[in-house]
Amino acid sequence: MIQMGTYLNVVDNSGAKKVMCLKLNRGGYKQCFAYPGSIILVSIKKIKFSNSLKVKKGEIHKALIIRTKNKIKNLSYNYKKYFENSVILLNKNNKLLGTRVFGLIPKFFKYSKFLKIITLSAGVSL
Repeated sequence: MIQMGTYLNVVDNSGAKKVMCLKLNRGGYKQCFAYPGSIILVSIKKIKFSNSLKVKKGEIHKALIIRTKNKIKNLSYNYKKYFENSVILLNKNNKLLGTRVFGLIPKFFKYSKFLKIITLSAGVSL
């Protein structure tokens, strides 16, 4: 579960390392938490040391939540827990900023509108 003010790791090669959640997805009344598969608004707090980056420190972008520390239920009704909260950065048209995704991706993204994440990632976890 991600709240406003939560720091998250970026797991793509867009150039950002750490981001902070500014606002949860638009929908619902007094929404408090965001879960994997939700789109949130983030501010970039820490970047990788390089001259040719796609993002700059302090910019605001959309992000897709990939993994959370909290348990999530799989399609086979098992629970899966990861070690970190992580996101992938998106542009204004909900397209990926990076060209690679590091680490495993939960299987339910295979049945969402973000199918391209599966092909760019290292693998799929159950």
